[in-house]
Amino acid sequence: MKVFGQKPTPSAWFGLVVMAIFMVVVIFTPWLAPYEESANVGGTWDEPSATSWLGGDQIGRDMLTRIMYGSRMTIAVALAITSLSFFIGIVLGFISAVVGGWVDIFFTRLLDVMLSIPSLIFALIILGVFGSSIPVLILTIAVIDSTRVFRLARALGMNLSVMEYVEAARLRGEGLWWVISREILPNARAPLVSEFGLRFCFNFLFIAGLSFLGLGIQPPYADLGGMVRENAAAINFGMMAPIYPAVTIALLTVSVNLVVDWMLSIDARPSGAQAEL
Repeated sequence: MKVFGQKPTPSAWFGLVVMAIFMVVVIFTPWLAPYEESANVGGTWDEPSATSWLGGDQIGRDMLTRIMYGSRMTIAVALAITSLSFFIGIVLGFISAVVGGWVDIFFTRLLDVMLSIPSLIFALIILGVFGSSIPVLILTIAVIDSTRVFRLARALGMNLSVMEYVEAARLRGEGLWWVISREILPNARAPLVSEFGLRFCFNFLFIAGLSFLGLGIQPPYADLGGMVRENAAAINFGMMAPIYPAVTIALLTVSVNLVVDWMLSIDARPSGAQAEL
């Protein structure tokens, strides 16, 4: 079986299977979860049992249910952030590359200013002032992350905007949006798709880190980083409660990176004609 026109490596298959499982959980959590998201079904840090496969959390909620809902929330927010950051970064990066001149200078100087502030410090300041609601969280991290996407999109746009087919489109009188959407974007798709996976991992971990600090996704919503923080004291008693969400974070991140590495190897692989040469 081939995916993206190439047969996946064993590590890529592992990543694809794990990602598929996570997507099923994200979509069907309300039907797959054993209990309600906030239902108390036992005591504090109950041991795993037939009715609670991973035991309980710090206030007696089912750990498996909380992990499923937490994965759903964290993945959904990370996808929203990554999608918005790519929209902002790609549009502004390609416009900067194609138009050039003072437009390019303005956007690159603005990028330099934003990159001079550490991402975590920037996020902590914004979230501390405006609060940690989900819309604010998505917009704040998306703007921060769009600076990295802008840099890649601008570099790709600079290389592609001098190609003959782009010059031909300009000579035909095609507009800026047509040139970007029909000529540049399709030819930059492969590196952008790979970058999307990497940025998703970064945003996923960033959200989990903010939640661990208490500034990410707020209760009553479950999220993986917050679950690690809330159950951290269980380690002192030799219990596994904080390990489960931590392993979930690591498993998804590693799986996405394995798939991205495979996709990058496909992009770097020479074509048949080049290989024969």
